[in-house]
Amino acid sequence: MHVSSLSLRDFRSYETADLSLDPGVTVFIGPNGQGKTNLVEAVQYLSTLSSHRVATDAPLVRAGARQATVAARLRSGERSLTVEVELHPGRTNKARVNRSPVRAPREVVGLLRTVLFAPEDLSVVKGDPSERRRFLDQLLVQRRPLLAGVRADYERVLKQRSALLRSAASMRRQRGSGSVDLSTLEVWDGHLARTGGELVAGRVGLLDELSPLVASVYADLAPGSSPARVTYRPSVTSFGVDDDRAQAAGVDAAEWTALIAEALTRSRQVELERGQTLVGPHRDDLPLWLGELPARGYASQGESWSLALALRLSSFDLLSDDSESPPVLMLDDVFAELDSRRRAHLADRVGEADQVLVTAAVEADVPDSVSGGRFSVVSGLVERVD
Repeated sequence: MHVSSLSLRDFRSYETADLSLDPGVTVFIGPNGQGKTNLVEAVQYLSTLSSHRVATDAPLVRAGARQATVAARLRSGERSLTVEVELHPGRTNKARVNRSPVRAPREVVGLLRTVLFAPEDLSVVKGDPSERRRFLDQLLVQRRPLLAGVRADYERVLKQRSALLRSAASMRRQRGSGSVDLSTLEVWDGHLARTGGELVAGRVGLLDELSPLVASVYADLAPGSSPARVTYRPSVTSFGVDDDRAQAAGVDAAEWTALIAEALTRSRQVELERGQTLVGPHRDDLPLWLGELPARGYASQGESWSLALALRLSSFDLLSDDSESPPVLMLDDVFAELDSRRRAHLADRVGEADQVLVTAAVEADVPDSVSGGRFSVVSGLVERVD
């Protein structure tokens, strides 16, 4: 499947933009700050309903506008469909498929599969656990779109439970612990454990498939380096659940639900003191290792780039294996950041995708082997130049 047309209305810097795209390679060339990344970001948003640059929708709407629209026509052989999402910051977004409204925007997740490699991916290796969780969850919902609903339910429950904890913590400080009714909190515990158990089981199952691929790709990118590993560190082990029990839970959602429920009980007093939910998938981590050392804090710049690239190329392999058509591969201003070996390895992978969208500041940043259509992007004006 490929994107044959892309239309933007009040998205990022674009008041309007309408592009016709072909299969194969398309390169967007222009100085930094002209709107190149906004184009691939829009395609990524249609795929995952999230951005690789910001955590909320508000920055995606053009300054002065109240809403934004991203629409695309997708083609696979003789079949085609249109997907459209309206972004309404602070309100409920809307989505359409073939101009017909869907019940919830998350129903469009999975219709278009993408893999985006961008400079921001270094934060997956070097940054906080939230960056690694976001990477894993975006891949998870692309492979299992139904988990987008589970993830949304979990975030809703987490928000409600955390608000209740803050209120209870405030009351305890003002009136003493004996005056706080915890019956409502126990109800939210059950909801959090159930949705959290489903989400963690999905993550662990995905990681079982992803981890050996990452090790293999990294070995190709950095021959002679320490082997790369990806592990999962659940927050339940911080509150009385030992590692062996967590490992034994595997991909059993019911087992994870029980472990989270147990850890919530054990963490109750600490949570009431802090007014925060301290157990659940929102507190888990995805540690990356080079040999016996954590990549975060120990990996060199070159090793970090190799590991970030290995994560994305492994994601591309997984999504390609899931369907007849590989995902759209998007490379956002990364060739200039890579040394010759990593650049050549990435360029070789371009031929495996039906469609590749590349952004670059100058033509010289793009390897000669990455040939295809060219667009100039200057001051938000996108023009075909081939």
